[in-house]
Amino acid sequence: MNPSQQVDAVMKASTASGRHYRDSIPMIASENILSPLVAKAIQGDLHGRYAEGLPGKRYYQGCDDFDTIESIGIDSAKRVFNCQFANIQSTSGTVSNMGALKALTKPGDTITAVSTADGGHISHHPMGAVGMRGLNLVTYPWDEERMEPDVDAASAIIRSEQPELCLFGQSVILFPIQLQELADVAHEVGARVMYDGAHVLGLIAGGEFQDPLREGADVMTGSSHKTFPGPQGGFLLSDSEEESLQKKLNNAIFPGVCSSYHLHHVAGKVVAMAEFEAHGEQYARDIVANARALGSALAEEGFDVIAEERNFTASHQILTRHGGPDSGAGKRAAQRLEDCGIITNMNMLPGDTKAMSGPSGLRLGTPELTRIGMGANEMIDVAKFFARSLLSEENPERVKSDIAQFKSEFQTVKYAIQEGPAYPEM
Repeated sequence: MNPSQQVDAVMKASTASGRHYRDSIPMIASENILSPLVAKAIQGDLHGRYAEGLPGKRYYQGCDDFDTIESIGIDSAKRVFNCQFANIQSTSGTVSNMGALKALTKPGDTITAVSTADGGHISHHPMGAVGMRGLNLVTYPWDEERMEPDVDAASAIIRSEQPELCLFGQSVILFPIQLQELADVAHEVGARVMYDGAHVLGLIAGGEFQDPLREGADVMTGSSHKTFPGPQGGFLLSDSEEESLQKKLNNAIFPGVCSSYHLHHVAGKVVAMAEFEAHGEQYARDIVANARALGSALAEEGFDVIAEERNFTASHQILTRHGGPDSGAGKRAAQRLEDCGIITNMNMLPGDTKAMSGPSGLRLGTPELTRIGMGANEMIDVAKFFARSLLSEENPERVKSDIAQFKSEFQTVKYAIQEGPAYPEM
């Protein structure tokens, strides 16, 4: 492939991806779309520029204008997340976790966290940031019925292990956990408490989930592109007034885990925070309402939806089971759904042990569908498309065509200062 062919292939694939999402029902829980103003912010001259340090304390010249942007953003983040400290430089939720672990632990320390099999993120484990920091991991016993750490058993683990850090929060997260009780135990043994709010950060800020910084968390990390609807990036937050901790957190991001921290994305975050201050509470409410409506509609169609007895979810996520443990039924369901025009991801459920070949479930998210204006009635329509795809096993092309027609009515970004096209014009 010569250079011209290479460029052509990339451009064609990029266009095809945009068309795919435009015409499909996108339900990846970790994804969202950009508002027109956020997209404009990340397309400016800041791409490729450097501003190592903090506002007013840079290692480079030419940063006065970016100082303005970052200063506004720090103040906005403190308001949005109701906290005393905010670092908005991180390039992702995982990088935020790396920074927090650098600030709060040293190699050889013991930490506690949720296992990946129970929904913990890979960055919480030896394969990710925990391993890179050289930490000893102990996982919490899990309450499968409540889909959260078993409070009594987890408390016993914390007391017996006496870790330096107790990490909470999950990638698969349906409900708030009993954080205050667990944080009290952690502080009792002298541990710091960290909450990974990557998935639910927008729900936390919008008042629709638990409030970790008021429930004992010393530090909260998060992503800026999931339920918080901004560009890809991260946050590092704390309500502590402890200057030494704030300094450690700032230093952990730069020079700790970031040099260039993607100034154009920081600018996008700042615009996204302004939009969230204007519309975030309503957006968070609608995300959760849609997730619950989706769970109910899927159950009505005959699907096995996890946690029906708890109204399915208190977050943006729904979990469905499609076969026995390690059956791979979730993987097969995800592929068939995509063939029909529904984009999801396979997911391990309690009892599954094989992350790639064995997942029996699906994880479904409502942030993007909500952002383009879908509501409870549309969740019923989505559930019917699921049933046609997986239960009736209709011809995928027929279902796909009907989904494209359905989706054509939902092509505008809502909950924004300036509404506009949700997907690139082809």
